[in-house]
Amino acid sequence: MPLLQVSGMTHYFGGLRAVHRYHLTLEPGEIRGLIGPNGAGKTTVFNLITGIHTPTEGKVELEGRSIVGRRPHQIAALGLGRTFQNLLLWRHMTVGEHVRMAHYSQLGYGLIGALFGTPRRIAEERRVAENSMRLMEMFDVARYRDFLVGNLPYGAQRRVEMARAMAIDPKVLLLDEPTAGMTPEELVTMIGTIRQVHRDFGVAILLIEHRLKFVMELCRRIQTLVFGEVIAEGTPQEIQRNPHVIEAYLGKEEIA
Repeated sequence: MPLLQVSGMTHYFGGLRAVHRYHLTLEPGEIRGLIGPNGAGKTTVFNLITGIHTPTEGKVELEGRSIVGRRPHQIAALGLGRTFQNLLLWRHMTVGEHVRMAHYSQLGYGLIGALFGTPRRIAEERRVAENSMRLMEMFDVARYRDFLVGNLPYGAQRRVEMARAMAIDPKVLLLDEPTAGMTPEELVTMIGTIRQVHRDFGVAILLIEHRLKFVMELCRRIQTLVFGEVIAEGTPQEIQRNPHVIEAYLGKEEIA
């Protein structure tokens, strides 16, 4: 059974068709890329999968269970984590608070435990603290744990967002342009970070990225989306040679 399967996913915003019959089969442990020019509908695909929007048509299944119509926090609790193209971090909160807060959808001590400090609450809060520190160390932001996240360098903020996404122990991680705004040095660091996450957690990854070199470096299979439709799918070498992909990125030469 595929870990994440999407079939026939179509969505309209009013009369505008944003995504048309999108399909995806993501296997456990796979890293797959989703590329396409600006406005192709890539982030909309992520929003449909994660419950921010509900598809007009089609199926989205996580481990064989339909997640269409569920709210984003319910989908996250089932094991689907994501980051965002535009950083969604709270500037008034510290790095440590961000990562700790992300664990709370996984806690089970309830209102009574919260009010009376039951042994279960103490044990779970200790586990959250330990796992938060482990994630901050893995993503190299532990030294910033008491800093307001808005005061961090941009690359470090990206790593905080990834640490927060991994706090729910996801089976699938969706990365929306994880290198946006990064320097070449930060890009190299992010490649290493994603490889470490994949190796240490065994998580399946679907990533959107404009930098083709980054995608070619990490992914064994890549989809190309144009105007909400998949126009090509294959290995990095096949995508590089595909004339439809070349036309989508570079345009079509007109010969008089």
